[in-house]
Amino acid sequence: MAAPVPPGSIIVADWHRSPESREFFKKILHKKKRREFGLLEAPVMPPHLKADTVRYKVFISGKSGVGKTALAARLAGQHIPNLHYETTGLETSVVFWPVKLRESCRVLFFHFQLWDCGENAMRRFEHMLPSCKEQADAILFLFSFTDHGSFEDISNQMSRITDPSDRVVRFVVGTKFDLFMHTDVTESEITRFQEVWGVPVFRVGGDVSGGFGEISPLLNALAENLWHQDCVHASSASLTQVCHPEDTSREVIV
Repeated sequence: MAAPVPPGSIIVADWHRSPESREFFKKILHKKKRREFGLLEAPVMPPHLKADTVRYKVFISGKSGVGKTALAARLAGQHIPNLHYETTGLETSVVFWPVKLRESCRVLFFHFQLWDCGENAMRRFEHMLPSCKEQADAILFLFSFTDHGSFEDISNQMSRITDPSDRVVRFVVGTKFDLFMHTDVTESEITRFQEVWGVPVFRVGGDVSGGFGEISPLLNALAENLWHQDCVHASSASLTQVCHPEDTSREVIV
């Protein structure tokens, strides 16, 4: 697993705030609210605003009650349930997020398919975790700022679910950050965790207006690191084919 890239080194940071991005973001909005996309739907752009789509699978991991379903709903622009309920099985949702690459000025639509599985279902059915991990490009490990035990469990989850050799982007997301009066996790603990594990920690939990302000740092980081991961893999595969031209079974999609 590669180290996270510095924010804004590959994509244009806060591009969603620029006038240039307006026509692209209109395609993921409906009546000034986020448009919900089905598994087979996608934004339709006019010919003069061509934007290729790149697809990634993102697995959301965490203890029951930390807010996995709420985070998926927040990222996808869906209704966030007021009451907690245990996800009975596996739920998927789709997020489209346009970004502009810094060097080429190329605009891409990132298609994130979010996988959210209930903790009890994962314990009952042994195939659930392997299914969620299979061909996953990124994993979001969640904890709640109001549950110190969920934060302590993050390192165990990361060791159990991922291996250093895995080609997967790993982020940690702290939920319910808006309930700062009841937080059980200190900033010094967050800083220490990031230093030890080399994994960035994102904070969500306040903005429920449907705007992009709170979710843009996480979605931009996912896009940036996944694109970088693919570029590194493509370069490595190209070098391998030069050294071993008889190997024609590799497929690289950039």
